[in-house]
Amino acid sequence: MSRTIAPNDLKPLVERKPVTVLDVRRQNDFAADGVTLPGAQWKNPEQMTEWSKTLPQDKEVVIYCARGGSVSNSVLDHLLAQGVPARYIEGGIEAWKAAGGATAAK
Repeated sequence: MSRTIAPNDLKPLVERKPVTVLDVRRQNDFAADGVTLPGAQWKNPEQMTEWSKTLPQDKEVVIYCARGGSVSNSVLDHLLAQGVPARYIEGGIEAWKAAGGATAAK
């Protein structure tokens, strides 16, 4: 599995199979933006050691941060080391919005 998923590729994936979507933006970035991906749960990236233990290892996890950079990569590296099948959205939530992806108010 690739480390990333393009925003347009995520749309059909979410529709056809169960995927856990996690918003791992830093707390300030999360608080500053009024939207999330539909169904996404916010997880503090600074506490990933605690919450990553509760993730399913038999279901794909897709994460995103603001722009798909250092936060997504560090969280992804941690999840993969824990055996969680995960990848992140290329370009983060900003790319998702630019691609016309649906958003939900938090």
